[in-house]
Amino acid sequence: MRLGGQVFLEDRTPDSWANALKQAGFRAAPCPVSGSDAEELNAYVAAARANDILISEVGAWSNPISRDEKIRREAIAYCKQRLDAAERIGAGCCVNIAGSRSEQWDGPDPDNFSDDTFALIVDTTREIIDAVKPKRTVFALEMMPWVFPDSADSYLALIQAIDRKGFGVHFDPVNIVSSPRIYYRTGDMIRDFFAKLGPYIRNCHAKDIKLGGKLTVHLDEVIPGQGVLDYRAFLTELNQLDPDVSLIIEHLHTNEDYAQAADYIRKTAAELNIAL
Repeated sequence: MRLGGQVFLEDRTPDSWANALKQAGFRAAPCPVSGSDAEELNAYVAAARANDILISEVGAWSNPISRDEKIRREAIAYCKQRLDAAERIGAGCCVNIAGSRSEQWDGPDPDNFSDDTFALIVDTTREIIDAVKPKRTVFALEMMPWVFPDSADSYLALIQAIDRKGFGVHFDPVNIVSSPRIYYRTGDMIRDFFAKLGPYIRNCHAKDIKLGGKLTVHLDEVIPGQGVLDYRAFLTELNQLDPDVSLIIEHLHTNEDYAQAADYIRKTAAELNIAL
């Protein structure tokens, strides 16, 4: 697998970005630009390739199932544009969440788990994929605790319903640790996910989660190594996939935090004799 992350630079150019990633020991990264400027995108891709860095995901963060039809259509157009960019550069995947029926693009809503919403996600994802017809990449949906896909089984159901080769899997295990029962059994959850969806996985996110002691239930995202996510299980399962499947550290705010997270993951991988 490839371990990846982000770097923070005052003056970022394609070369300085790629060199900083290489110095940090990262062999993968999210796409750092919008992709609307083809010349700029190509320059970053060239710098990445020259330094053996894989642009593993192109984010398409938006709400393509919004109740607001204008927001929905704009989001679908944006997803198509980002999937096209991912296809042109051969990224691991183009990733979004399914969206939400809430006014908050990534928030909870009582209708998010309805049969109608499931069908809307299927139709919307098909429209995005059919417009681009990707061959080198896939469109994937990052799991969330309050909308489909929220488990291995619901992700598998979406794969079967969408029925497109251009649809793949993005795995972020922390996003579906939504109860103490799962919290204390993250290794079992991870192994179950890989058993059901391993062949479809194109990219993963690395973070961690910690349960607080105040009622009712408080779960907080933390730096890898500061929570309970079973990284031994996570890395062991990832190591059985294609060596270019990437594990991207995310949601941190400084280079030092990324270094701390990477050190923990590398140490755990070394204990398992897994190369990153």
